[in-house]
Amino acid sequence: MLINCVAYQKGHKLAEIEVSEIHDYLHSPNCFVWVAMKDPQPEELKAMQEEFGLHDLAVEDAQRGHQRPKLEEYGDSLFMVLQLLDMQDGELQQGELAIFVGQNYVLSVRRSSERRLTDVRARAEREPELLRNGSGYVLYALMDAVVDRYFPVLDELESELECIEERIFSGQAAGRANIEALYKLKQKLVVIKHAIGPTLEASSKLFGGRVPHLCVNLQDYFRDIFDHLQRLNQTVDSLRDTVATALNVNLSLINLQENEVVKRLAAYAALVAVPTLIAGIYGMNFHNMPELEWRYGYPAALALMAGIDGYLFRLFRKSQWL
Repeated sequence: MLINCVAYQKGHKLAEIEVSEIHDYLHSPNCFVWVAMKDPQPEELKAMQEEFGLHDLAVEDAQRGHQRPKLEEYGDSLFMVLQLLDMQDGELQQGELAIFVGQNYVLSVRRSSERRLTDVRARAEREPELLRNGSGYVLYALMDAVVDRYFPVLDELESELECIEERIFSGQAAGRANIEALYKLKQKLVVIKHAIGPTLEASSKLFGGRVPHLCVNLQDYFRDIFDHLQRLNQTVDSLRDTVATALNVNLSLINLQENEVVKRLAAYAALVAVPTLIAGIYGMNFHNMPELEWRYGYPAALALMAGIDGYLFRLFRKSQWL
């Protein structure tokens, strides 16, 4: 589906145009066309390929989707894939953005994501001096918008981890529930790691060393994206370590609780065992037993049971078994 198709010249918007008019603007001096699409049909992407001369392999990747974040060069053009991440009702939503960049065109293809990128276009149009750099600046603006969306996602996951840690130490939830929550959080962090890691590697190719011709004069901007990705990558690693620690702490607390239960059961068993032993001995009904005919034998046996149990109870209480 076509979202919009706009022609720009020297950093200023010329007009919103039809697909059939793209060819007329491609050959104008200092002019480029920016096309945005969402979940396009094969025939729609094929039409864009014919207009811009896109490479077959790049078009195939954009059409198929489910690609690893990457940056590829095809002659004088670039093809980049980025992962779109958003949090909705506590669930991590994944999408994909494929970007084709040439000297006089930019084509962005968004898949499996409902969050629009129209704010990127508005931002670029508010900065004509930067937009004068052409399609390379549009690539930067799109990358910057995608990377900036990772920060609130990580902030929400960090808050989720803090809530789980509070439940672990307050005992509000069962140990199994905490473990399941931590594993779900760990899976989300793995998804984010797979989005950030390759993007970090790809962005490093856009500044320093041999920079693609389209990105010349924009190295400082791409270095800024690289710095943001490095910070995000470190945050993800830190959260993953914290999740691993929380899992170990939760398991340790479960073991401590089980040990407490075992100690309590052992203490109560000892309190029951002593009277049972005494009653068992005096209940054997042998004729010649000590104190069998004694008038106070029964209350004495009860007093003995109560005395020993009282002593054991104080001993267990002092040892914090009860």
